[in-house]
Amino acid sequence: MQMVMPESGRLVVVVDDYPEIAVAISDLLHAFSYETRVFLSAEALLAAGVPENACCLLLDLSLPGLDGVELLTRLRQQGCTVPALLVSAVGNIRQAVRALQAGALDFIEKPYVPSQLLAAVQACEAAHIQPREASPPPWLERLTKREREVLDGVVEGLSTKAIARNLSISPRTAEIHRGNLMAKAGAANPASLVRMVFAAMPRQ
Repeated sequence: MQMVMPESGRLVVVVDDYPEIAVAISDLLHAFSYETRVFLSAEALLAAGVPENACCLLLDLSLPGLDGVELLTRLRQQGCTVPALLVSAVGNIRQAVRALQAGALDFIEKPYVPSQLLAAVQACEAAHIQPREASPPPWLERLTKREREVLDGVVEGLSTKAIARNLSISPRTAEIHRGNLMAKAGAANPASLVRMVFAAMPRQ
């Protein structure tokens, strides 16, 4: 994956309670001409405030005190519009839904591939410089009524069994519909599918 070198002086705010991880992320970003400012807790960032030249917030989900989602929710309530990434060692669809509902641009699972993290940060920078209007992806039009119903359940973070129960169908049938809609969307897994749906939604 080819990386585009960012304009000098772009700042990424890193919030992680493990200093060694924060240092490793900073070293990676510094190699691509990003500046970083590290906070070891949500409360530390809230007390200091988000720097004016920040182009990306890189927030760990599991933090002491307020977690990453609660921190992002608080920042959005305060009017902060800097694009954010949520990072978590617990990669599941419920966590992805929480992060994206809170306004994160993306949800990244640990251990992450450096190129994946850099691409996500660059996406945040691009969104910060020139926000784009979301539009419905073409694959949504190809879904059947039942697949749309299953998709609604996936986006809510429901398990296959819960979706099946809500729709009065068997879990196996729900799995088939989920597999079909994922194939139409080109999603590798349910978490990727959730990201794609939220990416198509207009941001506040």
